[in-house]
Amino acid sequence: MERIESTKNVRIKNARKLHTRKGREKLGSFLIEGEHLVEEALNSNVIINEIYIEENFIIPSKWEIDNVQVYIVNEKIMKEICETETPQGVVAICELLGRKPLQLERNGKYLLIDQVQDPGNLGTMIRTADSVGLSGVILGHGTVDVYNSKVMRSTQGSLFHLPVIKGDLVEWVEKLKEAYIPIYGTALNEDAKAYKDVESQESFALLVGNEGSGLSNVLMHLTDENLYIPIYGQAESLNVSIAAGILLYHLRK
Repeated sequence: MERIESTKNVRIKNARKLHTRKGREKLGSFLIEGEHLVEEALNSNVIINEIYIEENFIIPSKWEIDNVQVYIVNEKIMKEICETETPQGVVAICELLGRKPLQLERNGKYLLIDQVQDPGNLGTMIRTADSVGLSGVILGHGTVDVYNSKVMRSTQGSLFHLPVIKGDLVEWVEKLKEAYIPIYGTALNEDAKAYKDVESQESFALLVGNEGSGLSNVLMHLTDENLYIPIYGQAESLNVSIAAGILLYHLRK
């Protein structure tokens, strides 16, 4: 292990650059914080190049990090590296995930996300997709960067468990149709079909849209059916991640 004493160290400067999308793309890396996320990465097919630990952090004995460069830093430097207000004492720098082309499965189940901009919402939906056992998640243009630190924390490691790719949703809808996979959109009003009136499916794709404007009109007109969730109280609508969870669990047979 090596010790780093200065916030001006080039490794610390590069770690801070990973707080931005531009920096992540330039360096080909992303940063994860906290014991749970680091452990999830170690247990997955994630390439970890560096781990930074605070002086009082005890590395769990089950972590296999013989091939990882570990640096010891003080509290001040750890706060420089982290984006959370209260760092957990450990950070890892990983290579951007090498995503293989997503191959549609015969009984596949997919979530397509259109212009969702809140990191917490995206992370929660990826975590839910993992819980439901989906075959993959496709992020359309305008959706927040999946390597955003708030997204990463919200996924709780689920990003490492299933394919999450970026793509043109219109093109993917066409591919899904060619594979005879039913496509359901989400609607913000009762012009669509109540979700309980649709039976669970062996295979399906669910499209969810932007927090404020919902699914784009182009995509709404390409689905096989658009669904809505009844609102019984006075709220105008459900949070997109909550709505996605309800629909995914209902559609899954």
